[in-house]
Amino acid sequence: MTRGRPRRPWDRTPPEQREYFDLLGEGLVAQLAAPSAPDAGSRGDAPASGAWLHVGPDGIVRAFTGKAEVGQGTRTALGLLVAEELRLPLERIELEMADTDLCPWDMGTFGSRSMPDAGPALRAAAAGAREALLDLAAAARSLPRDRLEAREGEVRLRGATSGTPYAELVRGLREVRTIDRKIGLTPPSAWERAGHPVADPRGADVVTGRRAYVSDLRPPGLQYGAVLHPPRYGARLRHAEPGPEPLPAGTRLVVEPPFVGAVGPSPRLARAALAQVRADWILPEPNDVDVEAYLRSHPRTEESWDRVEDRAGDPDHALASATVTVRATYRTAYVAHVPLETRAAVAEWEGRRLTVWVGTQTPFRARDHVAEALAMSVDDVRVIVPFTGAGFGGKHGGDVATAAARLARAVGCPVALQYSREEEFRFGYFRPMAIIDIAAGAEKDGRLSAWTFHNTNAGAAALRTPYRVAHRRIDNELSESPLPQGAYRSLAANTNNFARESVMDELAARLGIDPLEFRRKNLEDERLRAVLDRAADRSGWGGWVPRAGWGHGLALGFEKSGRVATVAEVEVRGERDLRVRRLVTAFEAGAIVHPRNLLSQVEGAAVQAIGGALFEEIRTRAGRVLNPRLSQYRVPRFSDLPEIEVVLLDRPDLPPAGGGETPMIATAPAIANAIFDATGRRVRHLPLLGKEPTAPTDRPSTENLTPAAG
Repeated sequence: MTRGRPRRPWDRTPPEQREYFDLLGEGLVAQLAAPSAPDAGSRGDAPASGAWLHVGPDGIVRAFTGKAEVGQGTRTALGLLVAEELRLPLERIELEMADTDLCPWDMGTFGSRSMPDAGPALRAAAAGAREALLDLAAAARSLPRDRLEAREGEVRLRGATSGTPYAELVRGLREVRTIDRKIGLTPPSAWERAGHPVADPRGADVVTGRRAYVSDLRPPGLQYGAVLHPPRYGARLRHAEPGPEPLPAGTRLVVEPPFVGAVGPSPRLARAALAQVRADWILPEPNDVDVEAYLRSHPRTEESWDRVEDRAGDPDHALASATVTVRATYRTAYVAHVPLETRAAVAEWEGRRLTVWVGTQTPFRARDHVAEALAMSVDDVRVIVPFTGAGFGGKHGGDVATAAARLARAVGCPVALQYSREEEFRFGYFRPMAIIDIAAGAEKDGRLSAWTFHNTNAGAAALRTPYRVAHRRIDNELSESPLPQGAYRSLAANTNNFARESVMDELAARLGIDPLEFRRKNLEDERLRAVLDRAADRSGWGGWVPRAGWGHGLALGFEKSGRVATVAEVEVRGERDLRVRRLVTAFEAGAIVHPRNLLSQVEGAAVQAIGGALFEEIRTRAGRVLNPRLSQYRVPRFSDLPEIEVVLLDRPDLPPAGGGETPMIATAPAIANAIFDATGRRVRHLPLLGKEPTAPTDRPSTENLTPAAG
């Protein structure tokens, strides 16, 4: 729910001036101390995640984090961690997320960082609150503190079955405790709530339609907006003016060059008004470039965190003397995010202060973007992220929030702006295309001896090899892309892992060694070995009865502190009929906090990965997307889905890692390796099956499969 509004945002207010009790009433507040230098975030000098919580006299704990819930299920998982430290039922935890007026500053919800970043912060705040409640009870009852314990929302004498409720301890209290981030936390091996199966208290709202997403919000007096987009990439607006025809009743144009929009009582009327605008564009020269050649010849020169270089030994000499070698180029296409809910925002002004409800993964960045674009003080911009229908890395920044705010300011009432599906395709950004050049060598005994790996454009995620190889040269370079590109679920780990695990299979085939044994022989990481063995065991690796046209492949990967292995079973029945019949994925990401949700995340990752593996590809010509509709851009259908089996490995000795991204990175190479097993043909590009056939009932074609070299 949306709370009252403080005079200044939480992160821009000194701790002693924060309006905790004016907003929430009496009670106990636990806030984390400011992070010290060693607590810096995962990139650069970004501060670690913050958290605070309020224990109220109604017995409810309200916890605040800057992370957003965009469908990944972290609201419940993070709530379980708070419930665990406070010894409370989950139903008594209210987690408020991604409200820039009330929550601590956060870099954004991406990179599977919610559990590693927000999890420890919320746990520490909750543990500090628990210790403060024990102090209050000891003072109130004149008892030695070491005889007390927190249980089921009460402070009790050790061994007693009842005690003083938290609500009673904080009644009439207005106390703020600052908590040391290094406070002792409950180890996962002792968890009683977290780590155990639990139903999402609000899960039924998803399937009944009661859950309100950004696109469902309807504040009083709401109008609907539409914005003018360029006809193709690189076009710039020269001039815009209303056309000669009268605008539809109740509509209004908003022309603030280079921004042009329209507002009306319905989305249809707003779009009709916008269609009347006469716009003059400065168009770039049409240029159907060879994208691969363009990316190779247009490197980005600025420094970036997304660059890696790993060199050891003499890989060129090792390649020259290797028993077998593979030299190949792997390619992956631009891919769209295709969230179920397209970009959407609702903006409302109260005097000089603005509130925007928007589906974004980076609410604080969106706040700054809106303030800069509208020449406002950041203190006057509030961004709230309600439940959002997916992002997959595609909802960074604040463009739609800024556009909605402009429209609402111009017409003096709340305005909702939502992209159409075609706008989502045409005016978003894409997963980068990748070109990966590999040369690898191995010896007769199955030992990997040489490895060179160069990624152009996609990024550094999962670039390093998990295999033991003394002679290696691994690096990447970023490119100036002819298409807009940005974050995508699992970033470049999808593409780097596809290339690496495919080449591992190519080497195994040349040596005549079982792909499982070849990997096991060269693995150093015992956690990877564990998921590989579990996936192989569950799938029955090596125990299949040979059948014509059936193949099996496996792949593994590590990223975001997680480990994954996938086995795929495919059936190829002809040039136009390939089906993935079974996927078995073993996944380990440290201590499991919310088993049911993690299982769902891994299953969902498998489904999305099937799309990227088989069908998904953005096609363009002269700066325009050619397939901007779901009738033209293929995503997985129910008929495409195989039997999906998931094996979760719990490691209570390790901190929880994110589970949203890593589970998908082994799917594409496992399918590619299974195709090779079935057909003897090696596919070195994603999507594996190219364009969808014209007839909607046909299966995707395998006619682009090419024989493996050698």
